[in-house]
Amino acid sequence: MNEKLSTLEQNIATAQLGGGETRIASQHKKGKLTARERLHFLLDEGSFEEIGMFVTHRSSEFGLDKEKYLGDGVVTGYGRVDGRLVYVFAQDFTVFGGSLSESHAEKICRIMDLAMENGAPVIGLNDSGGARIQEGVVSLGGYADIFYKNTRASGVIPQISAIMGPCAGGAVYSPAITDFILMVENTSYMFVTGPNVVKTVTHEEVTSEELGGAITHSTKSGVTHFACANEIECIQNVKRLLSHMPSNCEETAPRRPYQSDNELRPQLNNIIPENPNQPYDIREVIYEVIDEGDNGFCEVHKNYAENIVVGFARLAGRSIGIVANQPAFLAGVLDINSSTKAARFVRFCDCFNIPLLVFEDVPGFLPGTDQEWHGIITNGAKLLYAFSEATVPRITVITRKAYGGAYDVMNSKHIGADMNYAWPTAEIAVMGARGAAEIIFKNEIAKAKDPAAKLKEKEEEYVKHFANPYRAAERGYVDEVITPDVTRMKLIKAFEMLENKVAKLPKKKHGNIPL
Repeated sequence: MNEKLSTLEQNIATAQLGGGETRIASQHKKGKLTARERLHFLLDEGSFEEIGMFVTHRSSEFGLDKEKYLGDGVVTGYGRVDGRLVYVFAQDFTVFGGSLSESHAEKICRIMDLAMENGAPVIGLNDSGGARIQEGVVSLGGYADIFYKNTRASGVIPQISAIMGPCAGGAVYSPAITDFILMVENTSYMFVTGPNVVKTVTHEEVTSEELGGAITHSTKSGVTHFACANEIECIQNVKRLLSHMPSNCEETAPRRPYQSDNELRPQLNNIIPENPNQPYDIREVIYEVIDEGDNGFCEVHKNYAENIVVGFARLAGRSIGIVANQPAFLAGVLDINSSTKAARFVRFCDCFNIPLLVFEDVPGFLPGTDQEWHGIITNGAKLLYAFSEATVPRITVITRKAYGGAYDVMNSKHIGADMNYAWPTAEIAVMGARGAAEIIFKNEIAKAKDPAAKLKEKEEEYVKHFANPYRAAERGYVDEVITPDVTRMKLIKAFEMLENKVAKLPKKKHGNIPL
């Protein structure tokens, strides 16, 4: 018996070394942690239970039969984050460069099956050179198995992908299907075809970092939601994200204890500038309204499509999703990128029973040939569809401008919002006063002795009649016009009132969102 126990201990020690000390040192030299070190920092102390430690590949081609490693390049299992069950896999770059084999894929699929059966999130720590070339189509089939399970799990359990090294070729499509992608600056990259292929086909000279690094994907493509300075920051962001979401679609997000004697926020009365064309930072409004502590506002896609702000926060201890136009960037206009960014976030929140709060200050959709030719109609419709489809509690606060079709799209009463508030500074109209005056009073202005003065007069007339919240309030499109300082109090009460909301979509297989 002692001999058998000794053999087991040796095998465990061998498995835990992955590709060996030399390759571990190489990993550290690149500024990267090993797969097991990453799991150590992610999971609660002592909670990790490994599954499949002794799995090896089954290949004999190209000398692979002479090179086998316990675990086959991926560490899989389950553990806890802040006491809550999660399933994890961490690819081990020290073993065959973390390349995916048939056995490697089976281990990941096994974890995903368990997560679905037990209703808990899946967290993937990706660090892989791609498909194991020596296995050919078998490794490609392994990727397809994972993609299929990602899709089946979508909207059932949260799926988070942390890219902590290379992720190229077909490997990128598993993270792309998951709910959130995090990348590490300078050590991780994602692309379908690498710099060498790009050079061969298009003759472009580009580095891996320029082509698919964290900064590129967090600012230009929007592929990644978080660009992190290092792996520890990346892992902390994963944990922060998890704290705002439930374990599955049947539950609600964890609620934090909350007590307060005063919900008034007088500072909100001074945020909106006197000049309606002057910008301000919508984050100032968000931070005044949400709970302090718990890391405040967890902004998603911070550096992409900055004319809209999305993220998670807590209101009276309750987790909520926030969507807000950003007047400080492009005047808060809706365009292709901001529409798709917000639509994706709205759909995630609706999948996982996270109430939605919308702050609206939008002058309309961005005009121009570039937007029209690249599909602003279809892409803008994605946000409209996402809000219209959402059944979670939805509240809108119009802080200033709500013009044209963008008024409708930004969670208006007409597309199912539960409560709509407006500040006295709100301007709800078909279009801006100047443009409206130029159309409505065109003939009168043309005949005037001083057209400029007449235009200004008519512009002021239009503002008085339409650029205010009261016409909408008369119709019931706005439930209440409120002073800014009571916004937080009103929202807390409204979300409490909506806590047991039940709304069901018509029976169907699924809708056909304008992709």
